[in-house]
Amino acid sequence: MKKLLLLAFFTVTAFISNAQHEAMAETKSKPSPPASTSATIGETTLTINYSQPAVKGRNVWDGNLAPLGKVWRTGANDATTFEVSKDVTVQGQTLKAGKYALFTIPGEKEWTIIFNKVAKQWGAFKYNEAEDALRVKATPKANDMMERFTIKAENNGDVTLMWDKVAVAFKVK
Repeated sequence: MKKLLLLAFFTVTAFISNAQHEAMAETKSKPSPPASTSATIGETTLTINYSQPAVKGRNVWDGNLAPLGKVWRTGANDATTFEVSKDVTVQGQTLKAGKYALFTIPGEKEWTIIFNKVAKQWGAFKYNEAEDALRVKATPKANDMMERFTIKAENNGDVTLMWDKVAVAFKVK
């Protein structure tokens, strides 16, 4: 009986160890690794999950990675998700509590920030404007070089998207 229990223990331990190793290897091997940021704004929890593509010497804004004037998944892989635990305002407009796909339309002088009701999507390939819960405008600014796409959420409600030499901020209250 002891031998059987020991065999079962070592089999389960080996299985768990292998699964953990595979998960770690998958995360490390992805060219655009997963990332998240969160903030507590008053009594509201804000969580953003996204993937981080890298510049890798490429022209980010030439139309291939983050096309100007077209809907962009705002990261890589799955669509970025933006979740709030309570109703908020974004740039002064109401957004109901919930989980949304966060898309953007980059522009040289103005970006459109989009909160789409279909949170689970791969990229922006099936993006449907009719499912938008909210669209707001934000102004891009020159920024220090950021190799990996990064989103920063702060407890004062500032959310900043940064990549290459561009930063775009919007306000959540």
